[in-house]
Amino acid sequence: MSEISCKNENYRDLAGQIKRWAQDLGFAEARITRAELPPEAEQQLATWLAAAYHGEMDYMARHGALRVRPAELVPGTLRVISLRMHYWPESAADAEQVLTRPQQAYISRYALGRDYHKVLRNRLQKLAEQISAAVPAHQFRVFTDSAPLAEVALAAQAGQGWRGKHTLLLNKKQGSLFFLGEILTNLPLPEDEAEDGHCGRCTRCIDACPTGAIVAPYTVDARRCISYLTIELKGAIPEPMRPLIGNRIYGCDDCQLVCPWNRFVVPSREADFAVRHGLDDVSLLALFAWHEQDFQQRMAGSPIYRIGYAKWLSNIAIALGNAPYSAEVVQALQGRADDAADIVRESVAWALQQQQQKA
Repeated sequence: MSEISCKNENYRDLAGQIKRWAQDLGFAEARITRAELPPEAEQQLATWLAAAYHGEMDYMARHGALRVRPAELVPGTLRVISLRMHYWPESAADAEQVLTRPQQAYISRYALGRDYHKVLRNRLQKLAEQISAAVPAHQFRVFTDSAPLAEVALAAQAGQGWRGKHTLLLNKKQGSLFFLGEILTNLPLPEDEAEDGHCGRCTRCIDACPTGAIVAPYTVDARRCISYLTIELKGAIPEPMRPLIGNRIYGCDDCQLVCPWNRFVVPSREADFAVRHGLDDVSLLALFAWHEQDFQQRMAGSPIYRIGYAKWLSNIAIALGNAPYSAEVVQALQGRADDAADIVRESVAWALQQQQQKA
């Protein structure tokens, strides 16, 4: 990227215009920060990686300090435009009630609709192109959970909110149920101020975590996190973790569901994030009966698609093992006892053992 010259007052006007354009495109808010983070951010990342809290997410270690150095990720970057978009589907079944019904499948509410990567990337690109139309020398790259970028730290520095004790971004007026995206730009736009944290002595997220993954305030051991175990981990969920998974087959929202700031949650107006295929309240057995073609057709365009059919069945099998004894559950599990995938056979064998112990 190359620097461009422009009067400061013009940049102030442009920054205000960018924020209005962002809202017109469906973003909740746009904020601007410098393309660097304080030295302690890099040290915190190094400490977290040294503790192996990233598990099998090798890309976290591979990119290392680059995550906190946006100007090195995209040379010439002067500012990061941080954006938020709400995802909570207003029409979805009550999340906490679904979690209390062990025969039902719980899927993290961000994954009930279309893949957010595609939705946000398209909107970010449109916003960046609007900026370019106003300033032809504008150079940029857009990201949404798609590059080694410490987006929560940058969003907090931009004043979008603060990092909560569960490590997610919290906004005082709108909770935490939103996606983040960034535009890295060569424009020296005026920076927004950061906001102080407001978690105080509250530990609800820490206390609510089913697997104890929040090992200290602001520190998550991904190896214990249900989102990691059901999505990022390629193999079967480790046996000691399985009884703690409950009926969660893709992701986990527990730390957010108990957060007092999410009483201010803003439901999403995006049709792309509306519930698809009844995934907000569907039985485990119904999902376990899907053939691979069903999975591919129904999960096309969903973030769930990327875990693959075998991991999907494995996760559901473990949830069925956690469910109350049922002859119907045992029959369904036995029907996949000889599945072609090792990960499925192993999870099914464990689940059958659990069911037999409850009989």
